[in-house]
Amino acid sequence: MNSPVVQVHDVSKSYNQGRVKALRDVTLDIQPASFLALAGPSGSGKTTLLNMIGALDVPDQGEVTVAGQRLNDLSDKERTRLRRERIGFIFQQFNLVPVLTAAENVALPLEILPHISTQDRKKRAYEMLRRVGLEGMEDRNPTQLSGGQQQRIAVARALVKDPPIVLADEPTANLDGSTGMAIVDLMNEMRNELGVSFVFASHDPRLLERVDTVVEMVDGCVTR
Repeated sequence: MNSPVVQVHDVSKSYNQGRVKALRDVTLDIQPASFLALAGPSGSGKTTLLNMIGALDVPDQGEVTVAGQRLNDLSDKERTRLRRERIGFIFQQFNLVPVLTAAENVALPLEILPHISTQDRKKRAYEMLRRVGLEGMEDRNPTQLSGGQQQRIAVARALVKDPPIVLADEPTANLDGSTGMAIVDLMNEMRNELGVSFVFASHDPRLLERVDTVVEMVDGCVTR
């Protein structure tokens, strides 16, 4: 049996000098090729937990292990390297660079990996755009594309470095219903093809119906 791609053990996190308890004794394992959503009202802790898994923050207590690396043991520089090399991110606002083409946006995460040549970066970017249904649009700028197409670019960008896990924070929030669900279905296809785990933070009930596992959160605790 494969080891979990993410292990969160007894994690707590507070802000504002301890006055805001964002996470309380959270324990969670995420297996390879998972399709999992963190659900709960605003302030429930789901974005904080997503940030912990994404090596963007560190716990006050407890342990977080991602892709075999215990985050508590890593320096800021080492956590940054882990994010760049092993974790994909998809955002509500797409976060594309408007002056770059679709292919250039997808290739951006590879720019900081010195062992990948310019030719290989372009090849990988074109291949990922083909996989997400944007073949023929490689040279278009994001402003020339619809919101759904822009989010497909973001999915391709998250996957181009072949990470074991992709984190998606409200990825359907800026899309209409049918377009948003098409993006979720696309990510599920990528999960099945590539064996990557997707972890969502979402309020969207239609997304929650499509995942394999829903982790309910209330007041910084996992309730089920």
